[in-house]
Amino acid sequence: MRARLALLAAAVSVLTLVAFLVPLALLVRAVAEDRATVRATADAQSLVPVVGTADAETIRLTVEQLAAESGRPVSVYLPGDTVLGTPVPRTPAVALAERGQSLTAESDAGREVVIAVQGRPDGTGVIRTVVPRAELTAGVTRAWLVLALLGVLLVLVGLAVADRLARTLVRPITELSAVSHRLANAELDARVTPAGPAELREVAGALNHLAGRIQVLLAQEREQVADLSHRLRTPLTALRLEAESLPDPQDAARIAAAADALERAVTGLIRQARRDRSPATAPSACDAAAVVADRVAFWSVLAEDTGREVHRDLAGGPLPVGVPADELAAAVDALLGNVFAHTPDGTAFTVRLARRDGRVLLAVADSGPGMPAATVARGASPAGSTGLGLDIARRAAEAAGGRLELRTAHGGGAEVRLWLGPPTSRSALTGP
Repeated sequence: MRARLALLAAAVSVLTLVAFLVPLALLVRAVAEDRATVRATADAQSLVPVVGTADAETIRLTVEQLAAESGRPVSVYLPGDTVLGTPVPRTPAVALAERGQSLTAESDAGREVVIAVQGRPDGTGVIRTVVPRAELTAGVTRAWLVLALLGVLLVLVGLAVADRLARTLVRPITELSAVSHRLANAELDARVTPAGPAELREVAGALNHLAGRIQVLLAQEREQVADLSHRLRTPLTALRLEAESLPDPQDAARIAAAADALERAVTGLIRQARRDRSPATAPSACDAAAVVADRVAFWSVLAEDTGREVHRDLAGGPLPVGVPADELAAAVDALLGNVFAHTPDGTAFTVRLARRDGRVLLAVADSGPGMPAATVARGASPAGSTGLGLDIARRAAEAAGGRLELRTAHGGGAEVRLWLGPPTSRSALTGP
C-alpha cells in the first residue's frame, strides 16, 4: 500500500509538472527568439537614416561597422545591382521589400529581417540582416535544464511527502494486522494502540473490544465446562459405593477401576477447561507407548466379556508425542469405544502402534461393517451417537502436529489411523 501511494503521488506530480513545464519551456524558447529578433531589428533600423540620405561609401562603412559590432551579416541593397556589406544575392524577401514592405522570414541560415527604406531619390533601398539559429536559441538549453532539474526536485519532494503521509496510514494498518494474527494465535491479551485517521482508530477500538469480548466468552465457557464436569463427581461417587457393595470381588474391582478411570477423565477435563491457552504456556507431551498400552489393557477386559478377540501390535517405548497424556488417552478411548459401539459382539479388532518416518502411527482396525467417511465430521453420526468421538481423536492428532485418516481395513471393516508428531522443545512430558 505504501508503494502504491508513493507511485500515485509520483504519477500525479509528473502529470502536473508536464502540464506546467512543457508550456513554460515553449514560452522560454519563444521569448528567446523574439528577443534576438527584436535586437537584430533594432540594429537594422539604426541604418535607416544613413541608407535614406548618405552616399554609397558612407553606407558601406556604416554597414561594415554594424556587422562587426553585432556579429551578424548585414547587407544593404540599393536600387540597381548595388549590394553593400555582406555580398548576398537578393532573396525573395528582399524582392518583396523592394516594393516597400518590411518583413521577417525564415530561411536556412536563420531568421531573415528585411527593412524597406524609402525616400531615396533613386528608389527604395533594402536593409537585410540574418539572426543565426544559435542566437535564436541562446540560453534556451540552460533554461530547459533548470526547469528539468526543478521538476525532478519537485517530484522527489512530492514522493517524500507522500511517503511520510503513507507511513501514517500504513503503520496503524500493519499494527492492526499484527494484533489480529496474535489473536488468531490465542494471544488474547494482545491489544492495538489506536492511531492514524479517525476510521482506523475506530477499527482499532472495535478490534480491542472484540478481543476483550472473546476473553470473557472463553472464560465463561471454560467455567461452564468445568462446572458441568464437576457435577459428574456425585454420580461417580455413588457408582463407586455401589461397586464396593457388590458380592463378587472381581466385579467390584472392575467397576471401581472403571469409575476411577472415569473420574480421572473428568478431572482432566476440568484441568483442560481451566488451562491457560496462551503460547507462553509450555505444551505437554507423553509417551504414546505407555498411554496406548494402558488404555488397550483397560478395554481388553470389556472385549473379553463381549467375546472380541484383541490383536495387539504395540511398539516398545518410549514413543514421545506432542500431546498430553489425558488427551491421547481420550482419543484412544474414543477410537476403541467406536469399535464396541458400532460393531456387533464378537467382532475382532486390532490396535497397532509403530514409529514411521519420525512420527508415531496409531491404527485401530476392526472386521465390522465399516464406517462412512461422513463420520469424521464433528457431530455427524449415522449410528445415533453424539458424533464427537472421531473429532476428539482428530483434534488430539492435530495438537501433536499430525492428522487423522479413515480407511477401509483389509477385512472390509473400518481402520482409523492417527499420525502423531514428536513433542516440541518446550513440551513437558506427562504420564498416563
